[in-house]
Amino acid sequence: PLLVSVRSGAAVSMPGMMNTILNLGLTDVAVEGLATATGNRRFAYDAYRRLINMYGDVVMGMDHEHFEKEFDLIKKKYKVTDDTDVPEQGLVELVAAYKKAYKKHTRSEFPQDPIEQLKMAVEAVFSSWNTHRAVRYREVEGIRGLLGTAVNVQAMVYGNMGDDSGTGVAFTRNPSTGENKFYGEFLINAQGEDVVAGIRTPQPVIEMRKWNDSIYKQLISIKSVLEENYCDMQDIEFTIEKGKLFMLQTRNGKRTGAAAVKMACDMVREKLITEKEALLRIPANDLTQLLLPSFTVVSKAKAELLTIGLPASPGASVGKPAFSAEEAVKRTAAGEKVLLVRKETSPEDIDGMHSAAGILTSTGGMTSHAAVVARGWGRCCVAGAGEVHINADARTFTINGRKFNHKDVISLDGSTGEVMRGAVETSQPSLSGDFSRIMRWSDKYRRLDVRTNADTPADAQRAREFGAQGIGLCRTEHMFFEGDRILAMREMILAENVKDRRKALRKLLPYQRRDFVGIFTAMKGLPVTVRLLDPPLHEFVPHDEKSQKQLAKKMGVKVAAIQERVEQLHEANPMLGHRGCRLSVTYPEILEMQVTAIVEAAILCKKKRVKAVAEIMIPLVGTASELKLLRGKVAETIAATKARRKFNGNLNILIGTMLEIPRACLTADEVAEHAEFFSFGTNDLTQMTFGYSRDDINSFLPDYLSQEILPVDPFQSLDTTGVGQLVEAGVAKGRATKPNLKIGICGEHGGDPASIKFCDSVGLNYVSCSPFRVPIARLAAAQAALSR
Repeated sequence: PLLVSVRSGAAVSMPGMMNTILNLGLTDVAVEGLATATGNRRFAYDAYRRLINMYGDVVMGMDHEHFEKEFDLIKKKYKVTDDTDVPEQGLVELVAAYKKAYKKHTRSEFPQDPIEQLKMAVEAVFSSWNTHRAVRYREVEGIRGLLGTAVNVQAMVYGNMGDDSGTGVAFTRNPSTGENKFYGEFLINAQGEDVVAGIRTPQPVIEMRKWNDSIYKQLISIKSVLEENYCDMQDIEFTIEKGKLFMLQTRNGKRTGAAAVKMACDMVREKLITEKEALLRIPANDLTQLLLPSFTVVSKAKAELLTIGLPASPGASVGKPAFSAEEAVKRTAAGEKVLLVRKETSPEDIDGMHSAAGILTSTGGMTSHAAVVARGWGRCCVAGAGEVHINADARTFTINGRKFNHKDVISLDGSTGEVMRGAVETSQPSLSGDFSRIMRWSDKYRRLDVRTNADTPADAQRAREFGAQGIGLCRTEHMFFEGDRILAMREMILAENVKDRRKALRKLLPYQRRDFVGIFTAMKGLPVTVRLLDPPLHEFVPHDEKSQKQLAKKMGVKVAAIQERVEQLHEANPMLGHRGCRLSVTYPEILEMQVTAIVEAAILCKKKRVKAVAEIMIPLVGTASELKLLRGKVAETIAATKARRKFNGNLNILIGTMLEIPRACLTADEVAEHAEFFSFGTNDLTQMTFGYSRDDINSFLPDYLSQEILPVDPFQSLDTTGVGQLVEAGVAKGRATKPNLKIGICGEHGGDPASIKFCDSVGLNYVSCSPFRVPIARLAAAQAALSR
């Protein structure tokens, strides 16, 4: 009989997310025909039981566990542990048990019409496009704009016809490290889903030489042909039927960030692709994985090794076990670091896999669902750790008789497969020569400069190491929370007159000056944009009674005085309240202290022959008149400080503003008359344009994303159609007044590749992002320029 497989064919690969059905067309009559045609009744019934299982699961929505229970009973009856050891009669009985379970849970007989089976299967595969797991995977991967999936119907070939048959999954290069070595796994006497689903732990493909050297050589030959044709690493599925090799499918393989970088550089060296193609091939966000920590040699040597599994996805993860996807999501949301511990993962576990810091499975190989998805997301994964016995109901697992529960801390090394007890210490990574090469190529082709958001000399130094060309946002308020500074800050806030405020500010001045000297020194002549105080003052005072009493005691004032001032500072809507430039208008002495500290720091650096390039940014400007007033105060303070310090040199301090209020963007031509640079504060600009509070959006954002009201979180990726129009207006109007006006962006969007592409298209000069996203921004800026 003609049997077929029904599988999806989406335009973008989504490993394990879409449904597949094998052996379709088998019925009570056809199974005997297959047995006669092949002379192998055991194989025929093995194929039939697989069809009933898959059809029940995929088409009818039955829980896979119902079939697993029946299989366990049969294995128990025949005293075997492996699926392949169940005898022919056992499989005949299993088919009967499966049909009984199918009828019980679907209230219908298993269909005996192959055409009905095919129709229902095709509909089920189409429908799997909209399952939660597929939708979630597309969300995480940023896959948008696809209409749906195709469905492929292929004639079956069988890897379960005996010990001269088998099935496997392979990658033409190592998807974890990028090494140019054939990488994969196979199972003898099995069908493809056994490998991918992680139900059995397969053998490395190199072992195939001992089993069938001729097939292995054919695979190596096909590997070379595929890479020469596609010029990319391929993920292939194959079946061996009675000693004959069949290729089922090929697609560009998922890979880790480190592997993507190595493969791209190697393929340029091999003259398969160009530098430009190499840059466009690496997902910019995947560079994050190269910047993740690894376990230190010393701490790892001291750690207690519990077991070793397969190194399925590199990384170092520490956390407490969670035994279901739901538990992982819940505990991660509560602030815990958890590791998802499962017998094997299925596509239904996708939320938990995305939430968890790492994944540990007791079965499955390095090409299983868990491994493929973990590598694509940069999650550490140890798979096929056979000594780990999991009791999900009791929330425990045992390793060699030792029991661990959901409160125990374990560490996973996804590069070696080691599972260790306790929290093993991690260290920052050292970056490879290939990483530096990708960065050099990125700098060669990009137009946008890349700066960083940094508030401390340590952050500034780290960002410089990652290639930042300056600081686009230095938030001065973060400096006020350290040590004794917060007390002086609170004295200033509680002061009842200008004289007392100035007295408190004089205590803060040396701290601010020291911070700026440190940052200017770290940046070695690169521009540093310092934002003047932005948050409302109530953020600096204690709101609970205990802390208020402690503050009263330290300051020698009555608690009632503090409580009264806290009450005065309370605002109904602080995001739109007394903050940003409004503070400088009301309390100009704060502006004077901060500008004085910046100027004195620049003078000190100059005397030490350290070049300091300061830029002063006035936040939350909504009108040109606000900026005109405050620009005047900044200029006066710069002149007064230079005179007081008897400094006659030129500091070249630029004065500019943040565009984060829609009105400022719409009147940017007027605002530009008083600014030497603009920087878009897209966090607040997004809040004010949408009318969403960034702190409260999570109460409705999941619904907005799932119902496709919004394509993405607008605070993660810039809304180019709405907020983007304001950015474009700000650029056009600003440069209509000053054609050479320097313009950047310093919100969270400065490190998002899609937002960077937009910034490049509208002619910004630079983007600014957190230190660890600087390499991502450098690559994304090059990709934007190359895609133009």
